[in-house]
Amino acid sequence: MHALNKNRPLRRVVLTTVATVSGAVLLLALKPHGTPAAALGAPSSTSSAGTGASGGAPAAAGTRTVTGDRVDTRWGPVRVRVTLAGGRLTDVTAVDSPQENPRDRAISRYALPQLRREALAAQSASIDAVSGASYTSAGYRASLQSALDSAQR
Repeated sequence: MHALNKNRPLRRVVLTTVATVSGAVLLLALKPHGTPAAALGAPSSTSSAGTGASGGAPAAAGTRTVTGDRVDTRWGPVRVRVTLAGGRLTDVTAVDSPQENPRDRAISRYALPQLRREALAAQSASIDAVSGASYTSAGYRASLQSALDSAQR
């Protein structure tokens, strides 16, 4: 007798439910090929966190500008510069971002303003990734965190 016999509708319902649940569990169990930490890599030895204002100009009283570590992502390096005034994050600028090809440049143009807004609103590196720019977002967060850490020293 066939398992999906039309004379037994309850059996069809049970088998369909089991198949659906099994498929959902298998999809949720899928892991990405690489973890975000592995994709970020270690900061390069040429990266530095600078203090003072950019361009050598003296910083205003209570204002500090710090450049975060360069974070090499799968699609290119990401580095941010933060400005803090009175202990508050007042500006975040992407110094480096993926620019290798037109697609990288388009993603950077789309994602970097959103990441900047998120960072200024959160006043920290605890920000959401931008959909479609997960590697750039992870690199941005890591460089932002290194800049904030350097500013606290």
